[in-house]
Amino acid sequence: MGNQYIFFDAQLRDRFMQSVTQHALRCETRPDTMEGFVVELSEEPDDEVLDALETQYETLMDEQIALAESREGWITHQVAGVGITRADGSPCMVRLPADIARLLLANFTAGQVQALVQAVAQSLENPVDGPLCKRA
Repeated sequence: MGNQYIFFDAQLRDRFMQSVTQHALRCETRPDTMEGFVVELSEEPDDEVLDALETQYETLMDEQIALAESREGWITHQVAGVGITRADGSPCMVRLPADIARLLLANFTAGQVQALVQAVAQSLENPVDGPLCKRA
């Protein structure tokens, strides 16, 4: 599973996809299983490009929030999802309460939040009994 980004507005999705292609990367889009669209990068970008895409995504998410707040009935349930890969290789979406997601995203990039949630999920799937200093 490559880097994935979710959008609830087609114009914002299209702007992000244009940014991806400007960095000479390919991506695919599909409808999200619940609502909106998922954009998945076809390849892993280098760190500089990934940082640029993460910054663009954060800007577009700010616009998405403004759009949602201006539309009647859009903000009735706030939750965020972080995509991870389980130990068996299957993809999974971890739901985060909106207040926790906002706190994380105010201090970390989306990629860093995903890495944190992935590490917690791996630890839950493969718990290590005993003291923390014990090698896994």
